[in-house]
Amino acid sequence: MAGRVTIATVAHHARVSRQTVSNVINAPQLVRPETRERVRAAIEVLGYRVSQAARQMRTGRSRLIAVRIGPAGDGINGSVLDRFLHGLTEAAAPAGYRVVLYTATGDDAEIAAYEELLGAHDLDGFVLTGTHPGDARTDWLARRGVPFVTFGRNWEAQPEPVFGGGEHSPTQHSKAQPEPAFGGGEHSPTLNREAQPEAVLGGGEHPWVDVDGAWGTRAATERLLAAGHRRVGFIGWPPGSAVGEDRREGWAAALRAAGVDLSGLERRVDDRVAEGERAAVDLLGTVDLLGTAGPSALVCASDSLALGALRAATAHGTAPGGIASPRIAVIGFDDTPVAQAVGLTSVSQPLTEAAAGCVALLIRLLDGGDHDGDLDREGEGEGDSGGRRHLLLRPRLVVRDSG
Repeated sequence: MAGRVTIATVAHHARVSRQTVSNVINAPQLVRPETRERVRAAIEVLGYRVSQAARQMRTGRSRLIAVRIGPAGDGINGSVLDRFLHGLTEAAAPAGYRVVLYTATGDDAEIAAYEELLGAHDLDGFVLTGTHPGDARTDWLARRGVPFVTFGRNWEAQPEPVFGGGEHSPTQHSKAQPEPAFGGGEHSPTLNREAQPEAVLGGGEHPWVDVDGAWGTRAATERLLAAGHRRVGFIGWPPGSAVGEDRREGWAAALRAAGVDLSGLERRVDDRVAEGERAAVDLLGTVDLLGTAGPSALVCASDSLALGALRAATAHGTAPGGIASPRIAVIGFDDTPVAQAVGLTSVSQPLTEAAAGCVALLIRLLDGGDHDGDLDREGEGEGDSGGRRHLLLRPRLVVRDSG
């Protein structure tokens, strides 16, 4: 098309006002979905390009949000953050935001990075990962009025939740229907989940999105109990990890409800494959004073630990999924590509939904908290939800050969 394409050109082509085009570019959550798509189609057809400098002068925003990438791990659980970052980028783009990545080791180094980034790039806000008790990062940002959202709850001051959502099973076989949001599949008769929401929204404190790890490990443990296992072991992380304690609690709660004594059924090790194997060898070879053998099934806090446990089970002479009996079942957490490759049953986190929730919460915060973005699709128009600042997502159990 000859000539310069302007907002007025796009508005004429899409049969909307110039203000509507501006809203689609700068605040798409304010525009009806069908109108939004029509305007975006016109932008694509006409080849319209937004001037970032002009938009920043007009809105006072850089349209940049920052998130830290951690040091390289063992190549297994590192894929979890990779998937979250992909989801974050994909969710931010339609709203006109770009994601800036930075590295830091430890809270102090990350806070130093905040000062540098805010000075050099005039960032609009941050998405923090890896929250923990005594997190100095959130306090630093809050005291300075810097907008931020965390992927990970506030472990020191959790609000009274507001329940919402429907009834879905956390269990899904790997060859079943495509992955739905927040869970899916037919309701499992072995899991008492009628009162458990697919998402929990609450208010107060800083905005966060998290995954209910305890719900995931409890679902995994209940599946093993329903399959006839009684002594279900747990391989987790050393004390001090809030996420690790959350995942351990789901396992412990399921065994307590079944009347199983937890004594001697758990090991706590660093999150490495070799450590998982060592812990599993120790557990499987245990015989207590009454002659009771070790566990016949293992729930692990990560796929790294579970992969080590699979090795130990094989060395124990009872390879999971094999013909040998008794069969030792192993379930991991995070549903990494390795789990898919080796047939490991694993708890899958809804990382795409978590990333989208973080973006929606941050944009709402930047816009003054006057709308819910994509957080209240099912309850839209059913009362004031402006105080909802937390989203707790439910994982699902992807069943494969190992458990």
